[in-house]
Amino acid sequence: MRPLLAFSTIVDTINERLGNICDWLVLLACIVSGGNAMVRYAYDQSSNAWLEVQWYMFAVMVMFGASYTLKRNEHVRVDLFYMTLSRRGQLWVDILGTLFFLLPTCAILAWLSWPFFMQSFVVYEHSSNAGGLLRWPIKLVLPVGFTLVALQGLSELIKRVAFLNGIPVESLEAHYERPTQ
Repeated sequence: MRPLLAFSTIVDTINERLGNICDWLVLLACIVSGGNAMVRYAYDQSSNAWLEVQWYMFAVMVMFGASYTLKRNEHVRVDLFYMTLSRRGQLWVDILGTLFFLLPTCAILAWLSWPFFMQSFVVYEHSSNAGGLLRWPIKLVLPVGFTLVALQGLSELIKRVAFLNGIPVESLEAHYERPTQ
């Protein structure tokens, strides 16, 4: 189990760092958005590239932030019964949900998005907008993002199985708070 927990630690570290990058991308996207609006209205100038940069940053925040959100156990659940279960019951629901829903879905989406990226890469696709950016780099974010979520799902699966087998797991964030709304 130790090699699996070591793998889990590596995946957690990667997604933690990507989550921190996504945090900074939120600020950067706001600055770019505000700067672009100011230049557009104050100087009657605009750039499609800056608009696309905002779109690219948002895509990275969503796709790479998903694995970070899963790592922190802050993803959305349908908690009709989840909150009434014991901690062990909740961990079992997490394990089964990961095995039967999360991992297959991420594998399928990563698999299906790879040709989408490759087609764009092969033709060196650019935006059709004047002054637009390359499109293939942002299309790579799709398969990479789904792969990161799948890897984080494996990490969470390993930690939950270890915990259920009596192995202390410090990085297990399995506490769930019901939404306040």
